[in-house]
Amino acid sequence: MAEQDDITQESGGITIAFTHHGQQYDYDMDPEATVADLAAEIEATLFIAAANQKLMVPKLGMLKGPNFGDRPITDLQDKKITLLGTSSAELKSMVSASQDAKSCEARLASQRRRQPKALSSRDPKRAQEDNTYTFMTLRPLPNLPHPERSLAFLERLKNDPGIRTAMRAHKFSVGLLTEMDPTQYTESNHEGTTRILGLNRNRGEVIELRLRTDAYDGYRNYKVIRNTLCHELAHNVHGDHDKNFWDLCHQIEREVARADWKSGGRSVGDAEYYEPEPSEEIAYDHGGWTGGEFVLGGGNAQAAGGATASSNALSRREIIARATEERIKKQKQAESSEEANDSR
Repeated sequence: MAEQDDITQESGGITIAFTHHGQQYDYDMDPEATVADLAAEIEATLFIAAANQKLMVPKLGMLKGPNFGDRPITDLQDKKITLLGTSSAELKSMVSASQDAKSCEARLASQRRRQPKALSSRDPKRAQEDNTYTFMTLRPLPNLPHPERSLAFLERLKNDPGIRTAMRAHKFSVGLLTEMDPTQYTESNHEGTTRILGLNRNRGEVIELRLRTDAYDGYRNYKVIRNTLCHELAHNVHGDHDKNFWDLCHQIEREVARADWKSGGRSVGDAEYYEPEPSEEIAYDHGGWTGGEFVLGGGNAQAAGGATASSNALSRREIIARATEERIKKQKQAESSEEANDSR
């Protein structure tokens, strides 16, 4: 690495580093080059069209392609840059998955049309709200095994009585509910591995959920994923994890639990929360709102007096763990009280 640095210095070049989808890339550039030249290099190597590139640069804000102008590349030197953009291969995969999902929806619609229609007293207004405040498109990842299973999981979430009730109550409309790639948004350190369970992009334009286990061959606990979805729906209103966000998040969780008639809507005290087992992840998006998408280890690091992303994430994990312990304690106390009353 030292030899490479020496070569770079001797040649008079500079290194521009940025991250994309959690991976870091280093580009050696001529000091006389422009940001447009860097965009061309990215297009040639990562196959992300310059028109689709967005560079998040501290103090400079978001630089959007293809109109990078003649800004010198030296403006980006020694800055922590995040590249937002979708490669041509990813776009092709998304189009293919969308076509598969539409074909599946068409088959289901055809089957429904063939079924005899029963008399219904359903409220027309309620039916209109269900069609408006919902997930417009469901999309599994077509490159993973058995995408039809992921589509069925997403359909279960969409049709969940509790989720539908919360969507109507808060007038939430989500453009795309899709599956997260299990290999992405995972961070390992000396404390263990943190896996982001959900992402909300552009306040409800796209919600991604980590449905599968790391081995791809299984799916995570339904209630954990459903609570992750409640968490991400709250980000339709609040970007930061402040008090207003958590109040809304827990309100949505309670509404979903009460309206879930399939599970009986059982509650403990005045609230019901799903308590993950110690072996289950309890991180949701684990970050903050940045440039239209959640970034691993993000959040209000700079606003919090310049704290680093890792230390900010650690404090959140501690808060979540303590809150979980307190709720488990209250639940056990409530259950003990119920057992005492039953024994009388």
